[in-house]
Amino acid sequence: MRHDPASAAIIIMLRALKMYGMAQAVNDLMEQGAPAFDAAVPILSQLLKAETAEREVRSIAYQIKAARFPAYKDLAGFDFGTSEINEALVTQLHTGTFIDDAHNVVLIGGPGTGKTHIATALAVQAVTHSRKKARFTSTVDLVNALEQEKALNKAGQIAERLLRLDLVILDDEQHAHDAGHHGNGEWDTYPSAHQAARFCSTCSASSMSKPVSLSPAISASANGRMCSVTPK
Repeated sequence: MRHDPASAAIIIMLRALKMYGMAQAVNDLMEQGAPAFDAAVPILSQLLKAETAEREVRSIAYQIKAARFPAYKDLAGFDFGTSEINEALVTQLHTGTFIDDAHNVVLIGGPGTGKTHIATALAVQAVTHSRKKARFTSTVDLVNALEQEKALNKAGQIAERLLRLDLVILDDEQHAHDAGHHGNGEWDTYPSAHQAARFCSTCSASSMSKPVSLSPAISASANGRMCSVTPK
């Protein structure tokens, strides 16, 4: 069988683009060794690289839109010099390893400390560089949706959708606790949502002083790990 690295690379790109019929046709032409095909290989390779890049850009744009970020944020736009946030810890979280390990991260601090910015930046990095699927929501909206789902006897559907994601950002956890509290000492729990949290990472921007210390340490939690990023 004739082997040409350039033609083989074209076949790989075609298969990656799910153009299986064209991939088989190129394989046949490669084996035939037609001069006209050999002359067309550089142009075909360039066209496929352009198509691959375009699809990747469209895919990232779609995932950014699907994530429903309130605004596009990245770490380049965050001023660590005027913040008490632990830059080294945030930089480590920025690698996304906590997502691969399905660990949870809780960003704790007062209003205006940059919790939402950092949480969004971590998710944007995950989408644009690691091709992860993320979703941003307020905890109030999530609790309301869970309550509605429960009332309609459709419990579990939201959790099923969450299981398809790699990262879920919950903004302002304190409000969710208020929304889920009946005022009689009882709290609603949602096992299906908790189950989903075991399989996808959750990044929570919280104004609470609990459940973890404000030191830049990692504490054990039921669903994985929770990290505080403020202060230094």
